[in-house]
Amino acid sequence: MTFPELREALAKCHLTLDDQMMEQYDRYLHLLVEWNEKFNLTSIVLPEEIVEKHFYDCLLASDPAHFPNKQVLDIGSGAGFPGLVWAIAYPSSSFVLLDATQKKCLFLEEVKRALNLSNVTVIHGRAESLSSSLREHFDLVSARAVASLRILLELGAPWLKIGGTFIAMKGPKGEEELEEAHHAIKVLGLGQVEVRKAMLPNEDGIRLNLYLKKERKTEKRYPRSYADVVKKPL
Repeated sequence: MTFPELREALAKCHLTLDDQMMEQYDRYLHLLVEWNEKFNLTSIVLPEEIVEKHFYDCLLASDPAHFPNKQVLDIGSGAGFPGLVWAIAYPSSSFVLLDATQKKCLFLEEVKRALNLSNVTVIHGRAESLSSSLREHFDLVSARAVASLRILLELGAPWLKIGGTFIAMKGPKGEEELEEAHHAIKVLGLGQVEVRKAMLPNEDGIRLNLYLKKERKTEKRYPRSYADVVKKPL
Protein backbone atom coordinates (compact mmCIF):
# COMPACT_ATOMS: atom_id res chain seq x y z
CA MET A 1 0.00 0.00 0.00
CA THR A 2 1.34 3.41 -0.98
CA PHE A 3 0.71 6.59 0.99
CA PRO A 4 -1.87 7.88 -1.53
CA GLU A 5 -3.66 4.53 -1.27
CA LEU A 6 -3.57 4.80 2.52
CA ARG A 7 -5.12 8.25 2.40
CA GLU A 8 -7.83 7.12 -0.02
CA ALA A 9 -8.68 3.98 1.96
CA LEU A 10 -8.99 5.88 5.25
CA ALA A 11 -11.17 8.55 3.65
CA LYS A 12 -13.69 5.77 3.00
CA CYS A 13 -13.63 5.13 6.76
CA HIS A 14 -14.28 8.84 7.42
CA LEU A 15 -10.74 9.48 8.64
CA THR A 16 -9.10 12.41 6.87
CA LEU A 17 -5.31 12.76 6.88
CA ASP A 18 -3.98 16.19 5.92
CA ASP A 19 -0.70 16.93 4.15
CA GLN A 20 1.21 17.50 7.39
CA MET A 21 0.09 14.14 8.75
CA MET A 22 1.16 12.40 5.57
CA GLU A 23 4.58 14.03 5.84
CA GLN A 24 4.82 12.84 9.44
CA TYR A 25 3.96 9.26 8.46
CA ASP A 26 6.58 9.39 5.73
CA ARG A 27 9.24 10.61 8.18
CA TYR A 28 8.12 7.98 10.72
CA LEU A 29 8.49 5.25 8.09
CA HIS A 30 12.01 6.35 7.17
CA LEU A 31 13.07 6.47 10.82
CA LEU A 32 11.61 3.02 11.39
CA VAL A 33 13.52 1.55 8.45
CA GLU A 34 16.73 3.30 9.55
CA TRP A 35 16.54 2.20 13.19
CA ASN A 36 15.35 -1.27 12.30
CA GLU A 37 18.70 -2.04 10.67
CA LYS A 38 20.31 -1.74 14.11
CA PHE A 39 17.63 -2.70 16.62
CA ASN A 40 15.19 -5.08 14.89
CA LEU A 41 12.07 -3.14 15.84
CA THR A 42 9.82 -4.95 13.33
CA SER A 43 10.01 -7.96 11.02
CA ILE A 44 8.10 -5.98 8.39
CA VAL A 45 10.72 -4.00 6.48
CA LEU A 46 9.35 -3.12 3.05
CA PRO A 47 7.90 0.43 3.00
CA GLU A 48 4.62 -0.52 1.33
CA GLU A 49 4.12 -3.35 3.81
CA ILE A 50 4.83 -0.99 6.73
CA VAL A 51 2.17 1.40 5.42
CA GLU A 52 -0.39 -1.40 5.12
CA LYS A 53 0.42 -3.79 7.96
CA HIS A 54 1.32 -1.17 10.55
CA PHE A 55 -0.11 2.25 9.69
CA TYR A 56 -3.33 1.20 7.97
CA ASP A 57 -3.92 -1.71 10.33
CA CYS A 58 -3.60 0.54 13.40
CA LEU A 59 -5.77 3.30 11.98
CA LEU A 60 -8.52 0.81 11.10
CA ALA A 61 -8.86 0.12 14.83
CA SER A 62 -9.46 3.77 15.63
CA ASP A 63 -12.81 5.55 15.49
CA PRO A 64 -12.74 9.12 14.16
CA ALA A 65 -16.01 9.89 15.96
CA HIS A 66 -14.69 9.02 19.42
CA PHE A 67 -10.91 9.52 19.35
CA PRO A 68 -10.52 13.34 19.48
CA ASN A 69 -9.77 14.98 22.85
CA LYS A 70 -8.96 11.77 24.70
CA GLN A 71 -6.33 10.59 27.18
CA VAL A 72 -4.84 7.38 25.75
CA LEU A 73 -2.50 4.77 27.22
CA ASP A 74 -0.80 2.37 24.79
CA ILE A 75 0.62 -0.67 26.58
CA GLY A 76 3.64 -2.36 25.03
CA SER A 77 3.88 0.33 22.37
CA GLY A 78 7.01 -1.17 20.81
CA ALA A 79 7.84 0.79 17.67
CA GLY A 80 4.70 2.87 18.17
CA PHE A 81 1.90 0.55 17.11
CA PRO A 82 -0.80 1.64 17.58
CA GLY A 83 -0.10 4.59 19.91
CA LEU A 84 2.32 6.63 17.81
CA VAL A 85 0.33 6.02 14.63
CA TRP A 86 -2.79 7.29 16.39
CA ALA A 87 -0.97 10.29 17.87
CA ILE A 88 -0.29 11.61 14.37
CA ALA A 89 -3.90 11.19 13.20
CA TYR A 90 -5.48 12.60 16.38
CA PRO A 91 -3.42 15.60 17.49
CA SER A 92 -6.10 16.81 19.94
CA SER A 93 -5.67 13.67 22.05
CA SER A 94 -2.81 12.94 24.48
CA PHE A 95 -0.94 9.64 24.28
CA VAL A 96 1.20 7.84 26.85
CA LEU A 97 3.37 5.23 25.13
CA LEU A 98 4.52 2.56 27.58
CA ASP A 99 7.18 -0.04 26.86
CA ALA A 100 9.52 -2.13 29.01
CA THR A 101 12.37 -2.16 26.45
CA GLN A 102 14.77 0.77 26.61
CA LYS A 103 15.79 0.73 22.94
CA LYS A 104 12.16 0.91 21.85
CA CYS A 105 11.56 3.87 24.14
CA LEU A 106 14.60 5.61 22.66
CA PHE A 107 13.13 5.09 19.20
CA LEU A 108 9.75 6.45 20.29
CA GLU A 109 11.45 9.52 21.77
CA GLU A 110 13.35 10.08 18.52
CA VAL A 111 10.17 9.90 16.43
CA LYS A 112 8.41 12.21 18.87
CA ARG A 113 11.23 14.74 18.51
CA ALA A 114 11.57 14.45 14.75
CA LEU A 115 7.83 14.80 14.17
CA ASN A 116 7.36 17.45 16.87
CA LEU A 117 4.59 15.47 18.56
CA SER A 118 3.76 17.50 21.64
CA ASN A 119 0.85 15.17 22.45
CA VAL A 120 3.11 12.18 23.18
CA THR A 121 4.72 11.05 26.44
CA VAL A 122 7.03 8.02 26.46
CA ILE A 123 7.40 5.94 29.63
CA HIS A 124 9.98 3.20 30.06
CA GLY A 125 8.36 0.65 32.35
CA ARG A 126 5.63 -1.94 32.85
CA ALA A 127 1.89 -1.46 33.18
CA GLU A 128 1.71 -3.06 36.63
CA SER A 129 4.28 -0.55 37.91
CA LEU A 130 2.63 2.65 36.69
CA SER A 131 2.11 5.47 39.18
CA SER A 132 -1.06 5.14 41.25
CA SER A 133 -1.87 8.72 40.20
CA LEU A 134 -2.71 7.32 36.74
CA ARG A 135 -5.23 4.81 38.06
CA GLU A 136 -8.56 5.16 36.24
CA HIS A 137 -7.16 8.19 34.42
CA PHE A 138 -7.41 7.21 30.73
CA ASP A 139 -10.35 7.37 28.31
CA LEU A 140 -8.77 4.72 26.10
CA VAL A 141 -6.25 1.95 26.82
CA SER A 142 -4.83 -0.02 23.90
CA ALA A 143 -2.59 -2.99 23.22
CA ARG A 144 -1.49 -4.71 20.02
CA ALA A 145 0.31 -8.06 19.84
CA VAL A 146 1.49 -7.92 23.46
CA ALA A 147 -0.05 -10.90 25.29
CA SER A 148 -3.21 -12.99 25.60
CA LEU A 149 -6.38 -11.02 26.29
CA ARG A 150 -6.76 -12.24 29.88
CA ILE A 151 -3.30 -10.90 30.70
CA LEU A 152 -3.81 -7.66 28.77
CA LEU A 153 -7.05 -6.86 30.52
CA GLU A 154 -5.57 -7.14 34.00
CA LEU A 155 -2.62 -4.97 32.99
CA GLY A 156 -4.81 -2.36 31.32
CA ALA A 157 -8.19 -2.17 33.04
CA PRO A 158 -6.98 -0.52 36.29
CA TRP A 159 -5.81 2.55 34.34
CA LEU A 160 -9.07 2.96 32.44
CA LYS A 161 -11.71 5.36 33.77
CA ILE A 162 -15.32 4.26 34.14
CA GLY A 163 -16.98 4.69 30.76
CA GLY A 164 -13.65 4.35 28.99
CA THR A 165 -12.78 1.71 26.40
CA PHE A 166 -10.09 -0.95 26.24
CA ILE A 167 -9.03 -1.61 22.63
CA ALA A 168 -7.29 -4.92 21.96
CA MET A 169 -6.00 -5.52 18.43
CA LYS A 170 -6.01 -9.23 17.72
CA GLY A 171 -5.63 -11.73 14.90
CA PRO A 172 -7.89 -14.67 13.95
CA LYS A 173 -7.75 -16.15 17.47
CA GLY A 174 -9.22 -13.02 19.00
CA GLU A 175 -12.70 -14.50 19.46
CA GLU A 176 -11.22 -17.57 21.15
CA GLU A 177 -9.28 -15.32 23.53
CA LEU A 178 -12.44 -13.34 24.20
CA GLU A 179 -14.25 -16.53 25.25
CA GLU A 180 -11.39 -17.39 27.62
CA ALA A 181 -11.48 -13.88 29.09
CA HIS A 182 -15.11 -13.84 30.28
CA HIS A 183 -14.11 -14.25 33.92
CA ALA A 184 -11.42 -11.55 33.68
CA ILE A 185 -13.88 -9.15 32.04
CA LYS A 186 -16.32 -9.58 34.93
CA VAL A 187 -13.73 -9.39 37.71
CA LEU A 188 -12.03 -6.28 36.31
CA GLY A 189 -15.25 -4.29 35.87
CA LEU A 190 -15.44 -4.47 32.09
CA GLY A 191 -18.36 -5.24 29.80
CA GLN A 192 -20.22 -4.21 26.63
CA VAL A 193 -17.88 -6.02 24.25
CA GLU A 194 -17.86 -5.07 20.58
CA VAL A 195 -15.97 -7.11 17.98
CA ARG A 196 -15.03 -5.53 14.65
CA LYS A 197 -13.54 -7.64 11.87
CA ALA A 198 -11.21 -6.14 9.29
CA MET A 199 -9.16 -7.35 6.35
CA LEU A 200 -6.02 -5.80 4.93
CA PRO A 201 -6.00 -5.34 1.12
CA ASN A 202 -3.05 -7.64 0.39
CA GLU A 203 -3.41 -10.17 3.17
CA ASP A 204 -5.79 -13.10 3.76
CA GLY A 205 -5.71 -13.01 7.55
CA ILE A 206 -8.62 -11.55 9.50
CA ARG A 207 -8.00 -8.77 12.01
CA LEU A 208 -10.22 -8.69 15.08
CA ASN A 209 -10.42 -5.44 17.00
CA LEU A 210 -12.04 -5.84 20.41
CA TYR A 211 -13.63 -2.93 22.30
CA LEU A 212 -14.53 -3.39 25.97
CA LYS A 213 -16.29 -0.69 27.99
CA LYS A 214 -15.42 -0.19 31.64
CA GLU A 215 -18.57 -0.26 33.75
CA ARG A 216 -17.27 -0.09 37.32
CA LYS A 217 -14.05 0.47 39.27
CA THR A 218 -11.36 -2.19 39.22
CA GLU A 219 -10.45 -3.57 42.64
CA LYS A 220 -7.21 -2.08 43.97
CA ARG A 221 -5.50 -5.46 44.20
CA TYR A 222 -5.28 -5.45 40.39
CA PRO A 223 -2.98 -5.48 38.57
CA ARG A 224 -0.99 -8.13 40.40
CA SER A 225 2.72 -8.57 39.79
CA TYR A 226 3.51 -9.56 36.22
CA ALA A 227 4.78 -12.96 37.36
CA ASP A 228 1.43 -13.67 39.05
CA VAL A 229 -0.58 -12.36 36.11
CA VAL A 230 1.23 -14.72 33.73
CA LYS A 231 1.36 -17.68 36.10
CA LYS A 232 -2.34 -17.56 36.97
CA PRO A 233 -4.33 -15.41 34.53
CA LEU A 234 -7.82 -14.42 35.62
